[in-house]
Amino acid sequence: MLSDTAQTPGPNGEIFELIHRDSAGEIRAEITEVAAGLRVLNVRGVDVLAPYPADLPRPMASGIVLAPWPNRVAGGLWQHGGEPQQLDITEPAQSNAIHGLLRFSPYRVLAREEAAITLAATVYPQHGYPFHLDTEVEYRLSGAGLTVTHRLRNLSAEEAPAGFGAHPYFTIAGVPAEKLTLTLACDTVLTVDGNQIPTGAVPVSGDFDLRAGRPLSEVVLDHGFTGGAVVDGRVTHVLADDRGREVRVWGDEALGYWQVFNPTSYPGPHAVVALEPMSAPANAFNSGEGLYRIAPGETWGASWGVTTHGI
Repeated sequence: MLSDTAQTPGPNGEIFELIHRDSAGEIRAEITEVAAGLRVLNVRGVDVLAPYPADLPRPMASGIVLAPWPNRVAGGLWQHGGEPQQLDITEPAQSNAIHGLLRFSPYRVLAREEAAITLAATVYPQHGYPFHLDTEVEYRLSGAGLTVTHRLRNLSAEEAPAGFGAHPYFTIAGVPAEKLTLTLACDTVLTVDGNQIPTGAVPVSGDFDLRAGRPLSEVVLDHGFTGGAVVDGRVTHVLADDRGREVRVWGDEALGYWQVFNPTSYPGPHAVVALEPMSAPANAFNSGEGLYRIAPGETWGASWGVTTHGI
């Protein structure tokens, strides 16, 4: 039984602080025990990730790791070996299973340094997902910014279909949406049905063509994109303000899909946009698009990260 003075963790579990210092200043991040979520990214005094109070439940899946699938599975239903698999419906309004199986799971610490941490969580076989995976995520700060590396290891005796992603919300603190410009490197947008399940893919045009940049206040997005221009093994998107400061969000070639979402209801004073790196699009368990099949004993992963300019 806990004593009256025992300290209990908040709804996001323990908060782990990372700090990198050099002649240019300090970069600081905070990672949550629950969902291994990125809660804070502050570059030389400027929040470039929209923070939320540590003692309140995270809003809108902010910062979480998405595994063993990103985004949605239609009706939570898919087939494996000819047998139907029914996942729990975790988005009742649209009858989907959303954001994987670790959204509310605590992670354990595998390694920790002043500027880096590696966290791990296990996906055990269960109804709707009969596979056994170990998952890891490493957050590492350097003078260049933040690098996040995900790894999934298949402990099952058969191939395990899987995917992963992340759900960070970016900002430049204090800058309103009309003074922020969003540039997306992608040339293809996914069409969706009323439950946000992909029905096809078309070249970007009109409001979905952000390759030359658009004011954040002029776009309303909760869409999947792909076909990003790869430069030096990375696809990079940019959020910039009217002073020329830039937040650059990159993903390696294994993260070929991006969900882009700019809600107006995110709590707090900041204009935000979620740039979600994903290894596969929504409903990949049914479409097979972008789905990776991890061999028994195999470890599979990829990296994404954040750099800045002028901050």
